[in-house]
Amino acid sequence: MSAAGDGAYDEYHALLARQDARRLRRRLLSPPGPSDPVRAAAGSAGPGGAGRPYDGCADRRTIHRYLPLVTPFSDLITHLYEAMFEQHPYLRGLFPDSMDFQRAHLERAFWYLIEHLDQPHEVTAFCARLGRDHRKLGVRPVHFEVFETALAEALRRSAGGRRVEEMERAWLRMVRYAVTAMVDGAEARLAEPAYWNATVTGHHLRAPDLAVLRVRTSEPFPYRAGQYTSIQSPRLPHAWRPYSMARAPHRDGELEFHVRRAGPGGVSEALVKHTRVGDRLRLGPAQGTTTLDDVLTRDVLIVAGGTGWATAKALLEELATRRPPGRGAHLFLGARTADDLYDTAALAELEERCPWLRVVPVIGEDPGPAGGLAVADAVTRHGDWSACLAYVSGPPDVVTPAVRALAAMNLPADRIRHDPVGGMVPRPLQPALHGL
Repeated sequence: MSAAGDGAYDEYHALLARQDARRLRRRLLSPPGPSDPVRAAAGSAGPGGAGRPYDGCADRRTIHRYLPLVTPFSDLITHLYEAMFEQHPYLRGLFPDSMDFQRAHLERAFWYLIEHLDQPHEVTAFCARLGRDHRKLGVRPVHFEVFETALAEALRRSAGGRRVEEMERAWLRMVRYAVTAMVDGAEARLAEPAYWNATVTGHHLRAPDLAVLRVRTSEPFPYRAGQYTSIQSPRLPHAWRPYSMARAPHRDGELEFHVRRAGPGGVSEALVKHTRVGDRLRLGPAQGTTTLDDVLTRDVLIVAGGTGWATAKALLEELATRRPPGRGAHLFLGARTADDLYDTAALAELEERCPWLRVVPVIGEDPGPAGGLAVADAVTRHGDWSACLAYVSGPPDVVTPAVRALAAMNLPADRIRHDPVGGMVPRPLQPALHGL
């Protein structure tokens, strides 16, 4: 993007910030009622119609019945963005040059909604978080209306030009339900920045493809140990990628991130190869529920692999400051080789000052899924964890087998904490749909 484009982008967000400030002032002086225009723009009457609750179960069945017409979703999403940009070309400037991550993110969101339409409280909470996060993108309620129109056109194109009204109505009700929660989530956060400007204070290469970054934000950045944020580099405007904070909140205000280069030309390469001390970054709001309970009543099990060590490190730092007497923690830390244990000094320091911590390194030469299976096998072999509170972090090939192994050991799902793997939307459990 050109410098002129960057300037227009900044001006747009400055305008949105002024509008948000005015809305917040009006809300503080006179709380909005049912006629709030922002909610009205998102269809606040609700997808079920005035006074009628939304029947997500019925729409889930309808959407599933017509899935063969609109899958694979990759084609549906291609039609959607084509329709959106045909009707409103200016919107293309709000998206990154490469749309690959955006398409994958939307595909996971579609699957998530379909799978959870019978759980309205979970969908509402998920979409409220998503709406809060979307403030950093400059998304306004009118953009959701444009999205809905483009989706209707995409459904018809995917169905070969036919208009299947029952399918279309179910999809649009689902999206309106999600959008209403997203708008509410965004409005509830008007008092916080849409994003935080940050300055890089440290950049250390721990391997040719891995960097540890320290940054300090211009305004206080609220978060909890175990959470993640999304980062944007000025080298790739509009492209945001999620990274976990590798440090518990500290009075000096510095944040730490562990970034492994995932491929050429992306945000990870910009952060690892082309970022230096003094550079500016942008951070989205903190997200995630992989956090310690306010009252710790159980021993803690932490399973981490690769840069998932960032989440584990932050959790252990917080645990060191408020561990109840008699409670301990076990850490299983997976790596492909001994050299991939890139933060050994910090790990050794934690072990030295935390006698209640037991560390089990799991080294596997195989860089593929077998490495994750090795971690899961090590956890299974070392004891019964059914009484613990478990935290799992790392790439999908570590998280997925570890979560399955813990579930097989009768550890309840509500005591296995992990954030979405591979992005900010949980990976789909598509096989579950076949049981409808």
